[in-house]
Amino acid sequence: MKLAGTAALVTGAASGLGAATAAALAARGATVYGLDLDKAVAEAGALPEGVTLLAADVTQEAPVRAALDRIEADGAMLRLAVNCAGIAPSARLVGRRGPHDLDLFRTVVDVNLVGTFNVLRLAAAALAAQEPDEDGQRGLVVNTASIAAYEGQIGQIAYAASKAGVAGMTVTAARDLAQYGIRVVTIAPGIVDTPMMAGFSEEVRAGLGRSVPFPQRLARPEEYARLVTMVAEHDYLNGETIRMDGALRMAAR
Repeated sequence: MKLAGTAALVTGAASGLGAATAAALAARGATVYGLDLDKAVAEAGALPEGVTLLAADVTQEAPVRAALDRIEADGAMLRLAVNCAGIAPSARLVGRRGPHDLDLFRTVVDVNLVGTFNVLRLAAAALAAQEPDEDGQRGLVVNTASIAAYEGQIGQIAYAASKAGVAGMTVTAARDLAQYGIRVVTIAPGIVDTPMMAGFSEEVRAGLGRSVPFPQRLARPEEYARLVTMVAEHDYLNGETIRMDGALRMAAR
C-alpha cells in the first residue's frame, strides 16, 4: 500500500508512539489527522508539516466520527488508522488497601480495549467506503497491544487484560474485514522510551534496558513508527500480532 497522497488517522498522536507515528507517516507523504485528549492537544508543541491534531476521546463515538467526517470533507483518501492511545496505571490484584479498585480496572479496559475497538470499527467502516486500489486494497488498521498481553508483570493485571484483548481481536477483525480489502495488524511493543517512562530515574531506565537480550536498551518511539510504515507497505502482513521487544520476555517484576 502506498502512503504518499493518502490520509491517516493516528490516536494518541500528541506524544510518544502516536507522535512518532504521525511524523513518520507525514514524512512519507501522508496527510495525518492525529487524535488526543483536549489537554494533550492544547499542550502539544510545533507539529510536523502534514500533521493536524484534533481533540477527541477515543472511548466516545461522536468525536471519532467527527474526525473521520473531517477527513472526508477535506477530500483526503483515508487508507490507514493507527491506534496508539492508551494508559498504564499500576495496581495489584490485592494490595495494602484491599482488592484492586474495580473502577480503575474498568477505566483501563475502557481506554485501551474499548477505545481501540471504537476507532477500529469506525475507521473500518470509513475505509470500506473508499475505492480500492489496483490490488483491491482499501486500507489498514494497526492496533497497539504490549508484550504485557503475554507476560504481564506484578501490578499490571488491568493493563495486561486490556492489551490481551487488543491482541485477541486481531485475527477476527482481519477475517471480518477481508471482504472489503482491509488488513488488520497489531504491534506488541516491549519497553519503549515514551513519556510514560519519564517518572523513572536514569538508573532504573538503564536497568530496564539491560534486561533486554538485544539490543540492550529501551526501544525508541521512532522504531515503532518505522514498523507501522513497514506493515503498511507489506501487503501480505495481515491478522498478525508482531512483538517489537528485542527478544524480551518479562519477568514477574
